[in-house]
Amino acid sequence: MGYFLNHLFLCINLPGVQLGFFEKIKTIFTDIKVQHTVFALPFAVMSAFLAAEGVPELGTLAWILMAMVGARNGAMAFNRIADSKLDRLNPRTKGRALPAGNATVREYWFFLIVSSAVFLFSAFMLNSLAFVLSPIALGIIFGYSLAKRFTSLSHLWLGIAISIAPVGAWVAVREEISMESLILGAAVVFWLVGFDIIYSCMDVDFDKNNNLHSIPQKLGVENALKLAFASHCVMILFLLLLLFIPGLGGLYLFGVLLTSGLLFYEHSLVKADDLSNVNVAFFNVNGVISVLLLVFVVLDCTWY
Repeated sequence: MGYFLNHLFLCINLPGVQLGFFEKIKTIFTDIKVQHTVFALPFAVMSAFLAAEGVPELGTLAWILMAMVGARNGAMAFNRIADSKLDRLNPRTKGRALPAGNATVREYWFFLIVSSAVFLFSAFMLNSLAFVLSPIALGIIFGYSLAKRFTSLSHLWLGIAISIAPVGAWVAVREEISMESLILGAAVVFWLVGFDIIYSCMDVDFDKNNNLHSIPQKLGVENALKLAFASHCVMILFLLLLLFIPGLGGLYLFGVLLTSGLLFYEHSLVKADDLSNVNVAFFNVNGVISVLLLVFVVLDCTWY
């Protein structure tokens, strides 16, 4: 036993053995930008609060969070595998883990399988409808990574994939798909369509040269930005429709007005002839929007 413990101690302290596994996990989490879960996760949580008409059961909320993390990590792992050859050609993405040689495809497949299993098990622990729908959800979110190879509507596909978060959270709480969850899901669709079009403007030349499809590649950057703005206007309309849900009132409306202001600010940052602020518009502003809406929905649902 003493020899075993001593050997284990040496292994834990050998750089190549000790932290190899954890370093790989860290590399993958960094590469898939796990912090960007902030885009979809708040909409799942706010949907759970709306479905519960207050604070959902903590156990249910925990499994929703686990499902979200598993689905998002699995989808991003599949994206990195599917796009590894393209990422190697694109100056913007050639530093990602696979093209840079910091991780292997085999390691990514292992990560994908574990993440997908976490999602499926979490859905099973929630209720039977969530579990039945979970493979369909995985198919949709994995499919996004292939969509740009054959359609300019890949932005819409991404929006539908992310809208699974609020619809799925409602299913988790009430075991049903409701009109309210579909309205919130529609708001998420048009939100994603808008800011994904903005983000895709950075790759318009690369997409043209590699037979990839996007709205900026098809319509040009200037028209694409106009369509992104229109999409965000539709998002606001769907958010306003949620005012008909009992429990939402003045606080939520104030949150929607703030969201409108942030979206206008986002579009003021990006011009057809100046895409230098795309990352600020894409990551920072939209991260604030999702958290902001969550805060005001939770406050309105629990205030009284």
